[in-house]
Order: sequence, then structure tokens, then C-alpha cells
Amino acid sequence: MDAILGMGSEMVMVDDIPFPPQITTTKPLSLLGHGITDIEIHFLQIKFTAIGVYIDPEIVAHLQKWKGKSGTELAEDDEFFDCVVAAPVDKYLRIVVIKQIKGSQYGVQLESSVRDRLAADDKYEDEEEAALEEIVEFFQSKYFKKDSVLTFSFPAASNVVEIGFSSEGKEEPKVMKVENRNVVEMIKKGYLGGTTAYSPSTISSLANTLSLELVNQLVQRSLRIFSSTANNDSHRKLNSNLVTPLSY
Repeated sequence: MDAILGMGSEMVMVDDIPFPPQITTTKPLSLLGHGITDIEIHFLQIKFTAIGVYIDPEIVAHLQKWKGKSGTELAEDDEFFDCVVAAPVDKYLRIVVIKQIKGSQYGVQLESSVRDRLAADDKYEDEEEAALEEIVEFFQSKYFKKDSVLTFSFPAASNVVEIGFSSEGKEEPKVMKVENRNVVEMIKKGYLGGTTAYSPSTISSLANTLSLELVNQLVQRSLRIFSSTANNDSHRKLNSNLVTPLSY
């Protein structure tokens, strides 16, 4: 699924890489979380990718159980992120390469991670193996140069993921579709799965944003109730003043 980037607004910088605050797939999606994937070797941080997580803001309606929780609490709550993964709203990941690697390396790493998650849940069968082989084949001939863009589009209406890749934005993105429900779920969990996700910084950012969105919704609801009550009081006072006094 092609996404239209909202370049008109001020960009959000993630490790010096610009991410638009909003994109449009079938509808506008907001940048609710961002971070990086990295490892530390001998006290040296090596950064691989910058990640932007775009989600339909309506996801807040599916997370009411956690209103009032802090971002720190949510980041440690895997049940919360299970609900984020399962919520029937559009989700879109935009991943920009920082350190170049072969596409085949990424494909094998993704395949291995998803396979392990499937095996742990006893969901790894022939159909899943075949779907993962297609993913590895898709990335086999790619080369992830710096600033190449990888996307994962998860439409709310179906249990599929469309994977896109473009090198430095200079070519039409190459796209494949994965239709195995179990594989799609585990790809989502890899990036959005709470404490077991690939990028703790992305999970922390997403948790903080959703915590604020839940608080804002609560405040707005309270203001509406207050406004409605105030208006009713005003109407009652006005009607009282309009009553004709009795003559004795």
C-alpha cells in the first residue's frame, strides 16, 4: 500500500533522519512512536535503523483499560502492547537505514526472529515456513544502503502486511504481500511487542505518546461533561428568571 508522506508539516528528527508527523494510506495516520535499532560492542554504540510508527489515532478507543497509566508503566506492560498489536486499526512502520547491510542479512534475521516467536507459540507449520521463505527471497537481492527505506503496512481490514523497499528514495518501491496471519502477527510483535520488541527506544516513545493521548482524551471528556453541566445550569437559571411571579 503506497503511503503519502505529509511533508508540509514540521518534520520529526530521529537520529538526524526526518520523519513526517503524519502519513496517509487509506486514511491519515499519526507518528505515535519513534526510535532506533542498535547494539553496543565494547562500549561503542552501533546504530542500524531509525523507526517511525504510524497508527490511526482511533487506537486510543481500544486502550481504555490503561488510561491513567504513565508511559514508564505502559512500556513494561506486555498485555498493553498485545492490545496495541491486536487493535483493528491501520498501522504503518517506516524504517530508514543508518548503517548499510545486505538485504539478505536483514531477511535472514527477520526470518529467524519470526520463526522463533512462532515456535514459542507452537504456530510454526509448513504454511508459515513457506511464507518466511518468500520474505527471505524478497530481500535476497536487495542492498540496504544508508537512507534506504523499508516499510510495513498493516491495514485494519485484513490480516496481511505489505512490505516495501526503496533505495535512497530514488526508485519506485518494490513491494511484496504476506498473507499468512501468524507470520504477520509476529512481524508486528517484533516491532510493537513491548519488552520483547527489537527497539526499546521505540517502545518507550510509543508508550509515552499513548499515555498522553489517553490522558488528553480523559481531560477532553471531563471538559465536555463540565461544559454540558454548566450549560444546563445556565438554562435552568434563565428559565427561572422568566417565570411570571405570583400576585398575592
